[in-house]
Amino acid sequence: MSRPSFRELLSRSGPLGGLVLLCAVMAFLSPIFLTFTNLFNVGTQIAVIAILAFGVTFVIISGGIDLSVGSVLALAGIVFGWAAVSAGLPLPLAVAAGLGAGALAGLVNGLLITLGNLPPFIATLAMLSAARGLALVISGGIPISDIPESIQYLGSRDLFGVIPLPVVVMVVMWVITVFILRYTYAGRCMYAIGGNEEAARLSGINVFVQKLLVYTLSGLYAGIAGILTTARLASAQPQAGFTFELDAIAAVVIGGASLQGGVGTASGTLIGAFILGVLRNGLNLMNVSAFWQQVVIGVVIALAVMTDTLRRRRKR
Repeated sequence: MSRPSFRELLSRSGPLGGLVLLCAVMAFLSPIFLTFTNLFNVGTQIAVIAILAFGVTFVIISGGIDLSVGSVLALAGIVFGWAAVSAGLPLPLAVAAGLGAGALAGLVNGLLITLGNLPPFIATLAMLSAARGLALVISGGIPISDIPESIQYLGSRDLFGVIPLPVVVMVVMWVITVFILRYTYAGRCMYAIGGNEEAARLSGINVFVQKLLVYTLSGLYAGIAGILTTARLASAQPQAGFTFELDAIAAVVIGGASLQGGVGTASGTLIGAFILGVLRNGLNLMNVSAFWQQVVIGVVIALAVMTDTLRRRRKR
């Protein structure tokens, strides 16, 4: 087997190389950046976005899009808070209710796309509105407080007194995502469907079932992110996760996935989430306005999409 060329190595390691270069620049500009406290702070800040992005990775690899994950996050958090506080259910059942709400929302997305023949953009845009509305209806537009201390512990404590628990949850979800994409039949189907849906169908893949699974997984991951967000805020907020879907999609694209489908990895998505987190953290340390931060992140996303477009043109 021939060794990969320098261009191929650069293409494969582009997001990681970009992250290393970005960290070097931020470390030069701010001596605080490379401290353990700050780095773990970055990890804590991106944990929810990364978990959302892992779910979106499944969708984008299979050639779809999910705009609803931010709203589903809020719905899952509110359902969990209502079940634990208002309904007084035992904590495991309350957690199951929150995760179930996320998975159910994802399943509805899948049904709208497969049975309803709606474009993924339209189906998930509708769920974005519906899930946010349901969160507001259930909560009455008011945050649900008095969240059980055991859940608050998840969002505020450290493992061994060093590693924040949100970072631990993020790493666990990354490992699970890697396993699904690399070692399961469902993961191989996602790449096949994203590469060429008709060819995947002709090869015997049940595209209907696999698409339902993909969007259900995305909703389930949003449910996990919703419970983690509730733990971090110590309350269930109906407005939680607002515009998080944009950051999640950005992390996937910056990490090297193609919006055309068939390309993407869990590790690339994690790197993309870290790039967003490092950018925001570094710009905050340099006292850059939040408005300019959005401009910078927008430029980075545009460059990532342009890079993917150029890479695909070279392959043709």
